[in-house]
Amino acid sequence: MRRILLLLTGLAMAGAGAYWYPYLRAPAPTPGPQTAIRRGTGVPVLVVPAEVKNVPIYLDGLGTVQASATVTVKAQVDGKLIAVNFTEGQMVTAGTVIARIDPRGYQAALDQALAAQAKDKATLANARLDVTRYAKLAATAYTSAQQFDTARATVAQLEAQVAVDQALIDTARVNLGYTSIVAPIDGRIGIRQVDVGNIVRSSDAAGLCVITNLQPISVMFTLPQQSLRLVSEALQKGTPAVLALPQDGSADLLDRGTLTVLDNQVDPMTGTIKLKASFPNPTLRLWPGAFVNVRLLVDTRQNAITVPPAAIQRGPAGAFTYVLKPDNTVERRQVRVGHEDVTASVVIQGLAAGDRVVTDGAARLSDGARVNVADPNAPPPVPIQRRGRPAL
Repeated sequence: MRRILLLLTGLAMAGAGAYWYPYLRAPAPTPGPQTAIRRGTGVPVLVVPAEVKNVPIYLDGLGTVQASATVTVKAQVDGKLIAVNFTEGQMVTAGTVIARIDPRGYQAALDQALAAQAKDKATLANARLDVTRYAKLAATAYTSAQQFDTARATVAQLEAQVAVDQALIDTARVNLGYTSIVAPIDGRIGIRQVDVGNIVRSSDAAGLCVITNLQPISVMFTLPQQSLRLVSEALQKGTPAVLALPQDGSADLLDRGTLTVLDNQVDPMTGTIKLKASFPNPTLRLWPGAFVNVRLLVDTRQNAITVPPAAIQRGPAGAFTYVLKPDNTVERRQVRVGHEDVTASVVIQGLAAGDRVVTDGAARLSDGARVNVADPNAPPPVPIQRRGRPAL
């Protein structure tokens, strides 16, 4: 039994040796340009040069789209609705007949007023003839002055009655005209509220439909009161441009418009100012009630020195950046930033055009540190493959 165990142990050791021998004898792979990690003598960083360009200064806010005009179309006279000449969502122009009310009762009222005026005019004509006759008789003393005065008063009364008849005729004509309901503005018709056959009244709150003017369209938005000076200066120079962007954060421009109104007071509850912009909205991408991001152009910095926002660091002494020197060391330099957004930082003091600033790796730097400038377009290095025993 002991011999059998010794034999099995020997066989196991021989098998293990045969398994590991190729790996122990294999030479280590020679690092090549695609396998070796490039090692520098300094901190690896990325740098970009400071550029000179014109920088637009935008103020960003949140806006709500509003129709430039909204009208609830209501009947101005009572009656039966006999025709609806529009479809929901239709674009109409001002003056287009969109509905009709039964006009027969109002036509009868107009005819009655015309007849009454014709009767009063005939009576007035006879009274004027009487005045002429009484004038001749009074001149020759064949009638009293009282009868002549009475005849003239009758003429005046009848003239007033004819004027009243004319007013009644005008009222009847207006009411008859109200039986044809027309669009008061250009715009898009919403959902129909009343169907043909219903009795509509001037007191109905819902009306027949709502028309909204979408071209042009308005956007109401707010900005902090600290922006009041910039907005006021921009309005004094001309009409500031306004951009409308979607709320999903994309750069897709919905429309370009102009600032039309700056409210005359600051909201004391929120510390904001209200503004209103107008957009032509040719493709109807702005819709009433929608929320949009608004960018108001208040100024353009000419020939400004700009760097990426990542190059600006903050410390107890204020903003600073690391500037690359010719000997591959960096200098910590205090800067003054005049404006900053997601695309660029405008440096008004501390940098000159062409200065190379560190945009990546600044967290490991100090004043005078040596750096290794990396190529931002180079592919990432592949780690060196080290030999070792395979996994079991």
